[in-house]
Amino acid sequence: MEEKDSNSQPFQNSSIPEAFLKPYAPQESEHVMYALWETSRYFNPDVCIENGVTKADADIFSIVLPPPNVTGTLHMGSALMLAIEDILVRYHRMHGTRTLWIPGTDSAAIATQARVEKEIQKSEGKSRHDLGREELLKRIDTFVEDNKSVMLAQMRSIGASLDWSRYAYTMDEKRYHAVMEAFVRMYNAGLIYRGNRIVNWDPKGQTTISDDEIVYEERKAKLYTFTYAIDFPIAISTTRLETKVGDTAVAVHPDDERYKHLVGTEYDVVFCDVPLHIKIIADASVEKDFGTGALGVTPAHSQLDWEIADRHNLSRPAVINEYAKMTVDGRLGGLKVTDAREKVAEWLREENLLISVEEITQNVSTAERTGGIIEPLPKLQWWIDVEKPFVMKESHIKGITSGQEVTLKELMRISAEQGDVKFVTERFEKQYLHWAKNLRPWCISRQIWFGHRIPVWYRTHTLNDETIIHADNAVEMHVGITPPEPTGWTQDPDVLDTWFSSGLWTFTTLGWPEETADLKTYHPTTLIESGYDILPFWIARMILMSGFFLGQVPFKTIYLHGLVRDGQGRKISKSLGNNIDPVDMAEKYGMDAVRVSLIAGMVPGTDSKISEEKIRGYKHFANKLWNITRFVLTSVEGADVNHTISLLSTPHSPFYAELSSLIALVDTHFSNYRIDLASDALYHYVWDRFASEIIEESKPLLNGHDEEAKKVRQQELCDGLLCILKLLHPFMPFVTESIWQQLPLKIRGDERELLMVAEWPKI
Repeated sequence: MEEKDSNSQPFQNSSIPEAFLKPYAPQESEHVMYALWETSRYFNPDVCIENGVTKADADIFSIVLPPPNVTGTLHMGSALMLAIEDILVRYHRMHGTRTLWIPGTDSAAIATQARVEKEIQKSEGKSRHDLGREELLKRIDTFVEDNKSVMLAQMRSIGASLDWSRYAYTMDEKRYHAVMEAFVRMYNAGLIYRGNRIVNWDPKGQTTISDDEIVYEERKAKLYTFTYAIDFPIAISTTRLETKVGDTAVAVHPDDERYKHLVGTEYDVVFCDVPLHIKIIADASVEKDFGTGALGVTPAHSQLDWEIADRHNLSRPAVINEYAKMTVDGRLGGLKVTDAREKVAEWLREENLLISVEEITQNVSTAERTGGIIEPLPKLQWWIDVEKPFVMKESHIKGITSGQEVTLKELMRISAEQGDVKFVTERFEKQYLHWAKNLRPWCISRQIWFGHRIPVWYRTHTLNDETIIHADNAVEMHVGITPPEPTGWTQDPDVLDTWFSSGLWTFTTLGWPEETADLKTYHPTTLIESGYDILPFWIARMILMSGFFLGQVPFKTIYLHGLVRDGQGRKISKSLGNNIDPVDMAEKYGMDAVRVSLIAGMVPGTDSKISEEKIRGYKHFANKLWNITRFVLTSVEGADVNHTISLLSTPHSPFYAELSSLIALVDTHFSNYRIDLASDALYHYVWDRFASEIIEESKPLLNGHDEEAKKVRQQELCDGLLCILKLLHPFMPFVTESIWQQLPLKIRGDERELLMVAEWPKI
């Protein structure tokens, strides 16, 4: 501890502030406190520098808010994310760090368009094609603006001290120009190309989706074992009989003695009215001990089979269309895939080709946003090539030098392996490296209307004929933000994957592609904090994008929190009816109680529980803090109290030694990103030690005749209260600020009007 300032003046305390004569009412004060913070503009680090709160050369702490989707309202998972980040931001701001937290929202293009289309269909009976692209986008913009205002109000209600002057939206004008610039640069570098490959097609949403947007649902299924014809020498098994009319080969393992003599033979069969030419091939990807050890290869409707076809130069007939209907002639023509499956099973029984049927449980791929069952289909799309080498013009990444040739996959791997990016939880680094190692070309085009439209132009007069628009040999193509002269160019109808634009988030929010002061000062950002389920979607792609465009990582540390579950440990969902609205809970118990209840027991990377009972318990803690303040103020009424908050007096006394240990413990927990432990330590000190023991021990001293002992204890109570308020402020900003605002200036011992920017207690 530093010595007490000898220039501090005594304060003759005359009365207790009126606010403490009644119970703490968070519903009355929380919005007032937030308005006070926002009006001060201290969320902005530039304002902190201008007003002497932060030094211009202070250490930097910068973080971007993972932009919540504009499709709905904030839930407990969102509240947890905001609480964690706000706690870290307030902690660093009080340390005098140059602290920047950038707010934003995300378009969530597929989900947003689907939501608006559904409402239009329900209210007007119209589809997007009835409205047209321009009208639909107007409707979506209105929906987004309405939702955005609600969401931003919710962020404020949680207490998020975001720098609103730097607010960004993934589809605002600045982000649009940045996204277009990024596409053109990657295309010119040869990393973006247009090609025909297997995609994850959502028949319900009528668009492609990425591997990471697939939700696997466990469902019952039938595993059929059969042979193509009576004289066909190998039996195969599948749960998707309808795709077998698209088979071009049967693959076996090269070392499988059962089938070695058959490799290279070819057969012509008619399978359920469809003529097939089947070749027996050997491929090491086949598991010889699984099932019959033979795989029916359907290149157009399986990613694995597509890759086998690449290795063996097989044809790729497509037998299912974008509406999940069969495209072959005969009895299957025009049927839905589920109906076609039953029809093929019926035919196999009639022809005595069905060997067995087994009931199994399997993971079915569904689209996260629409719930549609995914159909792997070959389509001409735009892709990012993650395995093509390019030259790093300028590198600030360990293990990669400027001018070195590297692939995007290597860039992602090296960033983590060399420690440029560190994970708070080790197991997530392993998951990330596994994902990066197995990364395939990234399909970045989506067949919807809402989103950043692909900056590619075709010279054609047949806009409504997609076959011509997307045929390489039939259309002249130009890649650029605007079409070339003369007229007659039509823009690609597809939009970019949302993750493409949000992958640029850390640097486009700081002004890229311009070389702004913010970009130079705050990038790479200090930290990214989000749910662990977003690791492959977003965090990995930000490392990819920042590495390519800036030659640096987007953040230095990755902190991933777990899911918020209900009191019984169940995932919160509408179907279970166990959702707990954070704003509703704040109306009942105060937002501080919600924030601390979310943090309590929340180990980084693990799921945590929330319940109304838990929140109610922390409302009692806020009340306890209010009552402690009333007791302390009553105890020092009429006394001379010297105090300067950042300089605790009598450092060698047991009382101040204990406070020093508490400060050190909290700082250590913060440095290790264990804010749950910091919160727990403060809770127990305030409730179990300060309130239950120190205050109780103080009562006879304060009522006794030893004036010197009384004076020492009055000073200790003041210092203890003020230290507690500062240490608790990041966790419980509303009640601590409410108390701070009611304390006389000389009691609080700090010239700064707001606790939010008061100095953190020093050891």
